[in-house]
Amino acid sequence: MNANIERLKLIFIALFVVGVVGVAVWQVGWAIPGKKCTDAKKWWDAGERVCATPILVSDITGRVITDKKALEEARRALGRPSPPAKAPTAPAQQP
Repeated sequence: MNANIERLKLIFIALFVVGVVGVAVWQVGWAIPGKKCTDAKKWWDAGERVCATPILVSDITGRVITDKKALEEARRALGRPSPPAKAPTAPAQQP
């Protein structure tokens, strides 16, 4: 076979292998961790490859969200369950 054809064949095979390895690295390094992070309702930063846990601003500042609907929406957006409702307690009886 012609030497040029043999050389081109090897170049195309090498490019194909480099492309496959590049796609595999991208899948393992960015796509799969990003999907796991977003499935866990966290924030994925692809540039730094960091999965961050979102927090409410009210957790940082100590301010209380007084609107019940807004509080529920904020908790739902972060993937936090609502705290269980407190059961009314009966006063203790004196003997």
